[in-house]
Amino acid sequence: MKPLPIIFITGASSGIGKSIGIYLTEKGCKVYGTARNPDQYKDFNHFRLLALDVSKPDTIQAAVNEVLSLSGRIDVLINNAGVGITGPLEETPYDAIDHCYDTNFKGPMRVIEAVLPAMRKQQSGLIINITSIAGAMGLPYRGIYSASKASLSIITETYSMELKPFGVHCCTLAPGDFATNIAAGRYHVAAKKTSPYHPFYQQNLDQMNAHVSEGSDPIEVAKSVYKIMNAKQPKVHYVVGSPLQKFSLVLKKLLPSKVFEKMLSKHYNL
Repeated sequence: MKPLPIIFITGASSGIGKSIGIYLTEKGCKVYGTARNPDQYKDFNHFRLLALDVSKPDTIQAAVNEVLSLSGRIDVLINNAGVGITGPLEETPYDAIDHCYDTNFKGPMRVIEAVLPAMRKQQSGLIINITSIAGAMGLPYRGIYSASKASLSIITETYSMELKPFGVHCCTLAPGDFATNIAAGRYHVAAKKTSPYHPFYQQNLDQMNAHVSEGSDPIEVAKSVYKIMNAKQPKVHYVVGSPLQKFSLVLKKLLPSKVFEKMLSKHYNL
């Protein structure tokens, strides 16, 4: 009898990570999720939550060691933990930029580094880095977030080639806007009326929050993860989102850069 796939998901206490964990559990997988403070989720009983902070290597290694002790292997790593950040580039503090990159870019790299010895030993494994459609373009007032996800997307291409000899696949899954609580935990530069970017930034901040709250059910992301897991030869990049969001990626490839920029500017009322 084939053993249950062992799944390790960062940032699994809510939103996309939680939806992925619940869906894969229902599909017969053994899921281990992580959160910075699992004790805050006393009533969480969907799957096991382990303590892990992607900015702290010791917590990462402890969580990985616990999974290996309990299940002996890790078949799929889903790097979902991340933070949002908004604001005019000129007004965004560098410590906030550093925190975003430490979480969204270095964080997944730290987790990958911790699971790779086990995956190499078993000569198999799948790593799915959750990026964003926003990482495919420089969006106004979301530049740092877009850049951090773009960086993760590019580094995944490198991982894909470097890990192939060990039987380990690495890919990205870029979601569009889904109904999650990311806005609540997002760092955002204060929209001050004295700023030269007022009122454009405030209008765009309201628009961003509306897009998330009106977004699709994150179960669609979970279904995409399951399809990737069952692909014989996973592609390097996958996208999940509304037809319009997916079409924006096509337009960026086809349109002259200034035409695409003008289209985006109009969309964001700039």
